Amino acid sequence: MKKLMFIACLLVASISAQAQFEHGKWVVNPSLTGLDLSYNKNTKTTFGFNALAGAFLVDNVALLVNLGAEWAKNEDVYSLGVGGRYYFDKIGLYTGAGLKMNRFDPDYSKKVTDFAVSGEVGYAFFITKTVTVEPAVYCDLSLKDSDYTRFGLKVGFGIYF
Repeated sequence: MKKLMFIACLLVASISAQAQFEHGKWVVNPSLTGLDLSYNKNTKTTFGFNALAGAFLVDNVALLVNLGAEWAKNEDVYSLGVGGRYYFDKIGLYTGAGLKMNRFDPDYSKKVTDFAVSGEVGYAFFITKTVTVEPAVYCDLSLKDSDYTRFGLKVGFGIYF
């Protein structure tokens, strides 16, 4: 019975989330990418922080600016990018894409600038009317060298206002 009630509560929360994805609303989304078990050939696993901020241009479509940093044993990565998200109506599921400029500092000796096409799929689970927990799967496909391609899981916290 408890499981049935929990599923019903999730369904009601997802349906009420629709109002947050309307034209004119804003979103701020800090996330920890170190919980993501992200992986690439050079660094294996990393710890990082990523922040998104943007506005809904039309219902269910947000334009976002991305700022991030990741630290690993062998290299640090700092990124800046733009992108967008499409939220599927009424359920909180979203997909996103964007373009990032990454600044790699491998072994703290030389700096490498790379551009990457990024993509993600996630779910915005509303814990209050305006605050979400957003787990997502992502991939940053390097345009310069496949060694800089990254993929992983991340957990974000969204604030919609």
